[in-house]
Amino acid sequence: MAAIIAGISGAIGQALALKYLDEFPEQPVIGLCRNPDKATEAMGKPPGLQLRPWDAESAVPLEVDDELAQTLADSGGIHRLVYAAGLLHDDRMFPEKRLEDLTADNLARAFQVNCVGFGLLVQALSPWFRGPQLTRVAAISAKVGSISDNHLGGWYAYRCSKAALNMLVKNLSVELPRRYRPVACVALHPGTTRSGLSEPFSQSLANLTVHEPEGTADNLFRVIEALQEHDNGRFISWDGSDLPW
Repeated sequence: MAAIIAGISGAIGQALALKYLDEFPEQPVIGLCRNPDKATEAMGKPPGLQLRPWDAESAVPLEVDDELAQTLADSGGIHRLVYAAGLLHDDRMFPEKRLEDLTADNLARAFQVNCVGFGLLVQALSPWFRGPQLTRVAAISAKVGSISDNHLGGWYAYRCSKAALNMLVKNLSVELPRRYRPVACVALHPGTTRSGLSEPFSQSLANLTVHEPEGTADNLFRVIEALQEHDNGRFISWDGSDLPW
């Protein structure tokens, strides 16, 4: 059965894809990202990996063409869907330190990538969740998206969009089992990971436990593979513990 990883060009998505290819070499991994050529430069062309263009910010649902549909049918459907696409900062935006930094454009972009893209992806791929084996759907969220754990403020766009992602996961955890049981749909906090996303905050990271991408992938893989049907609807940290919504 196929594994689909959205955001495969990012540090976590790439490491997780390679982990799945290593652990399950007989099963295809379909990687989604804005620029597959760039991902190929970073990852090479490992056997079993298929790269397809999809931009979470575009608001365009994934096109399941005949080729992809055939791959999913031949592999027996989707057994893992991991949404690792995310936006914290780029050349157009940076996490807000105060209310005056907030802009409508940054809020909209963060919501599109961190939340809306996941919903559209599940919508497009859910017909391939059917089957006797458990389908694991995991959205890479963040602890800063927890409402009750927010004691510092700031980072308006990122916090709000991840909180929205968590609600989307919760909603899906109610509907998906009614239609595609057995399903476990969860939100995952990957922990602080050394990547382009965390690079601007190197001074702040000095007092935190920072994982290399491969370590994060190992942790997330372990959590995802341990999921059972009764875990549906959880918000889980990288070490397997529950986080407050």
